[in-house]
Amino acid sequence: MRSTPYFSVFTFHLSLRFVRYFIELQYDGAAYCGWQRQPDAITVQGVIEEKLSMLLRVPTEIVGAGRTDTGVNASYYVAHFDSETSIDTQQLCYKLNKVLPADIAIISIREVSETLHARFDAKLREYTYFLTPHKSPFRRFSAWYFTADIDVEKMNEAAAKLLEYDDFTSFAKLNSNNKTNICHISHAHWTIEEDGTLRFTIRADRFLRNMVRAIVGTLVDVGRGRYSVAEFEDIIQSRDLSRCSAGAPACGLFLSDVKYDV
Repeated sequence: MRSTPYFSVFTFHLSLRFVRYFIELQYDGAAYCGWQRQPDAITVQGVIEEKLSMLLRVPTEIVGAGRTDTGVNASYYVAHFDSETSIDTQQLCYKLNKVLPADIAIISIREVSETLHARFDAKLREYTYFLTPHKSPFRRFSAWYFTADIDVEKMNEAAAKLLEYDDFTSFAKLNSNNKTNICHISHAHWTIEEDGTLRFTIRADRFLRNMVRAIVGTLVDVGRGRYSVAEFEDIIQSRDLSRCSAGAPACGLFLSDVKYDV
């Protein structure tokens, strides 16, 4: 009697050069040294590639929508991979969730055009940052515990200045090999939730390494009275990283959306 293979997600189409798939996922970044694969470090990309390669039985690389730093989370993230075969995406999604650790979840896997690129075709990215005034063991990896009094109105006045500029060298990490520090920010605003949590949402076509955390840290200092709104604008105009505040802790930051023209 012929044995049944443990797992098969393949349907072979010899006429196809390759099939591209988008993966939508979420992850808690607390245990990882960021998204991008690194030698001798545990990363989100590395873990997913290991499990995906095991299930597909062929070495498989994935390309993400962007890099997130150590400890940064993603409530919505997109990556793509290519396969020489057509795949049962529902079966693969189920199996991948079974073998991945609890802090990484696959939302969906779907076939897309072979020319659609998870990173280069992303038109908009959104980050969300959370500050909580309440100490909670359940939010220590998802919000910055912050108890000082801050002026949210002034923080929003300062945040609005970000939309008037496109060079964010003042918030760009040194030696990050950026070809350009030009970004087009379309939204930057603080809101207060019912439990007192502060939520900062920022959207742009692209972000520089450590940019959002540097902006949040500097805006919080505006709220604390360390900088005026005019001084915050001076920091943007200076194109001098040494003038911005220390970056906000990674735990409160989430990549929360990625948009494509499809």
